Amino acid sequence: MASRWHTATFGEICEHSAFGPRFAGKLYSPDGNIATLRTTDISPDGRIEYDTMPLARLDLKKFQQHVLQMNDLVITRSGRIGTAALFAGFRLPVLPGAFLIRFRLKQDLAEPQFYRYFFKSPSGQELLTSVATGSVQQNLNITSMHTLDVPVPPLPEQRAISHILGTLDEKIELNRRMNETLEAIARAIFKSWFVDFDPVLAKAEGRDPGLPKHIADLFPDSFEDSELGEIPHGWEIGRFCNIVERLRNQENPLVSPDVMFHHFSIPAFDEGQWPKLELGESIKSIKSCVQPDTILLSKLNPEIERVWLVDVNVTNRAICSTEFLVLRSLSLYGRPYVYCLMRSPLFRQQIEALVTGTSKSHQRAQADSILTLAILLPPKPIAKAFDKTASLILERTQSCRRESRTLAAIRDALLPKLISGKLRIKDADNFIDRMTRFPNEVAK
Repeated sequence: MASRWHTATFGEICEHSAFGPRFAGKLYSPDGNIATLRTTDISPDGRIEYDTMPLARLDLKKFQQHVLQMNDLVITRSGRIGTAALFAGFRLPVLPGAFLIRFRLKQDLAEPQFYRYFFKSPSGQELLTSVATGSVQQNLNITSMHTLDVPVPPLPEQRAISHILGTLDEKIELNRRMNETLEAIARAIFKSWFVDFDPVLAKAEGRDPGLPKHIADLFPDSFEDSELGEIPHGWEIGRFCNIVERLRNQENPLVSPDVMFHHFSIPAFDEGQWPKLELGESIKSIKSCVQPDTILLSKLNPEIERVWLVDVNVTNRAICSTEFLVLRSLSLYGRPYVYCLMRSPLFRQQIEALVTGTSKSHQRAQADSILTLAILLPPKPIAKAFDKTASLILERTQSCRRESRTLAAIRDALLPKLISGKLRIKDADNFIDRMTRFPNEVAK
């Protein structure tokens, strides 16, 4: 370990530790005065989703000692145990949930962000696993965690390490927010043109549609009845299979145990839409092949929207869970149009109506039923005009995801080296530069 580093028990650097409090579920209220942080509000990478925290109407004085303070470290103790997050403040008082442990660290000894990264590192995760109890449902407790031996670098070095790793995470988060904005723009245009029919309504009322003339001229100025309700005059009703084809090729990764696969799984989607790189020997079941320019649509639990605009090239060995349909847009309707259609509210409602199965956690929509769903078919020139506009937006989202994957790989390679002291701060910039130029070296 680096010079001037020493070890201490985690309890020695904690000022105060506590489990999250319990209270009756009936106290949850949309107009509550206190927000509650649950394990489900913390992403697998330790990001707190503040907008999803439910509110409760509670006596603040009774729970004051449990209210989170800025830079409190919270760690999940049950379920997905060992996920560490750092509280950054909120407009209301926030209580940690009953399945979280709150650690308030001693400011003269410990930088909270450093220890969030420490518990995210392989060595930190190994330590947490070593003190987890329970054979069926593992659990962490404060007493055991206080006995863990953790590294204690000098405080300036803790802060420098936190800054390096935090800078990478901040850029990844910026890209995530950028993608949310860009996708919202593409979907808003789709909704305006193909759901609300704003250009048609404007022309029918004698208003300017607010579009370039060559695009505005493509839209009619009246409506007609259809099985889906009123639609623009001259537009048609078709089936989903009129605009997509389903690709059915499958592969058994175990036949190629030494091949590195890009694995598009349900968990990978939920954890940021990044496929996992996995050797064939570790993938135990038949998978569907994923080809370039396809879209994945989950038929499992369709009330959870999982539509994946995949980013692969012909050199990738890409596979996905058989819970996904691998779809490719037909030539007259491009991938942006199909992608936004599959994320539109009406399409989602139609899929949810198709579910079969009695288990809430394993309801599915049948592939053949999805492919025969009734959809609106706008004239090809309008669809092409949309694809031209939306493709630029969605390509930018793909670029952001590629950059974030590279940054995450660099961060994950840096993390154990910095946390253990094997890589000094002064060498980190050179390491990042090399990994940026030669990303295949990340694993070395």
